[in-house]
Amino acid sequence: MAIVVQKYGGTSVGTIDKIRNVAKRLAARKDKGDGVVVVVSAMGKTTDMLIDMAKELSDAPSRRELDMLMSTGEQVSISLLSIALNEMGYESISLTGFQAGIMTEGFHTKARIQDIEIDRVKQYVSEGKIVVVAGFQGINENGDITTLGRGGSDTTAVALAAKLECTCEIYTDVDGIYTVDPRLFPTARKLDVISYEEMLEMASLGAGVMETRSVEIGQKYNVPIYVALSSEDWPGTYIKEYDVTMESKAITGLSVSDKDLMVTINHVPYEVKNISNIFQELAKMDVNIDMISQTAPSHGLVNVSFTAPKNDEDIIQGIMDRIIQEFHGVEVEIEKDITKLSVVGIGMRSQSGVAAKMFKIFADNDIAFKQVTTSEIRISYVIDTKDKQKAIEIVAREFNL
Repeated sequence: MAIVVQKYGGTSVGTIDKIRNVAKRLAARKDKGDGVVVVVSAMGKTTDMLIDMAKELSDAPSRRELDMLMSTGEQVSISLLSIALNEMGYESISLTGFQAGIMTEGFHTKARIQDIEIDRVKQYVSEGKIVVVAGFQGINENGDITTLGRGGSDTTAVALAAKLECTCEIYTDVDGIYTVDPRLFPTARKLDVISYEEMLEMASLGAGVMETRSVEIGQKYNVPIYVALSSEDWPGTYIKEYDVTMESKAITGLSVSDKDLMVTINHVPYEVKNISNIFQELAKMDVNIDMISQTAPSHGLVNVSFTAPKNDEDIIQGIMDRIIQEFHGVEVEIEKDITKLSVVGIGMRSQSGVAAKMFKIFADNDIAFKQVTTSEIRISYVIDTKDKQKAIEIVAREFNL
């Protein structure tokens, strides 16, 4: 018996009618003879609502208690979906992250999956049950409930598929992976297939369809991931290992993110240990740093800039306040009206000139950039948010996205 792991996001289970629709889709897959494991998120905006309630009580609620609170959202959706399936005559059982054997480590609200004790899930599948697992959550070494951060249900689904050695199907409110977010560039093309590497770059750079860690797990364990629309049977996009049949354009996609801020620390005394200490402090607080640049030393001082998630602003501000106290003359600027725009494509490995073309596009259209970083398959720029739409349209047209 082949097994498949499916995942449905919050909008896909946002109402009782939508839960019934998901149940019908799962039943149809079961009727084909497959073993079915399904991961679901909390209904609609439930998680946001729970966080808002906590913040009415406290400006800085305990992260442990936030995990306890947020995990209840998925428990509602898994139990309702299991009830719907059983009512249709299909044996089903719902499992929390803990009951499904999902072991985690790391910080509350940002935990990572350490391992999955898969025997219980396998047993229920072998008994013919549709197993409904709560996404986004697990249990740590202290026995505390933890959550995996935004997009954590994707990670749960791909990790389960890796353990079960099967395909993972991600059903959401979009019908696949596009070259550019269609909300920003309506004529963007849908991709039939994209490599793990390209998807990983696009996800880490702001493409909201897939969560970065889920793609990392897919690549590590070679789990084929299929992304498609939850409400219709339209063709979606496969994420898999790169092969020669894939399109060899220089640029596969354009990622855009408004979720970052840029921090610039001016007049830092030029010693390696000083720069190291700054990033050690950020790492201790689990702040994810992306783009980093440093000026050449001048009169024994350097300026350091980096980008980080806006939702870590309070943590970053606290660390910067301590740095200002530690180093006389240091000045810190935090810019929030920035956009990170990145072109991604495996074709850049074998085709030159992409960087030159991007710089010319910006120069010809009077678009200034504050930072630029590159890797083998991507180039990222920090620009002012006011220039975002103009930059998207010009770059997308120039590279036929």
